Amino acid sequence: MLTREKDQERFYLFPGMGGKAYRQKRNRILLASICVGLLVSGVFVLAMYFINRSPK
Repeated sequence: MLTREKDQERFYLFPGMGGKAYRQKRNRILLASICVGLLVSGVFVLAMYFINRSPK
């Protein structure tokens, strides 16, 4: 009975689901997200600057 319970708790990871490859993938996604966030916020800053600048 004990071995049957252990067999039911066992699971397998496919390639890329854990370990070094998973950490590298997660870090790439995080870096890309930060870059896209900075780019989008920069576009909003420029848009707000040009909309709200006072004419001289």
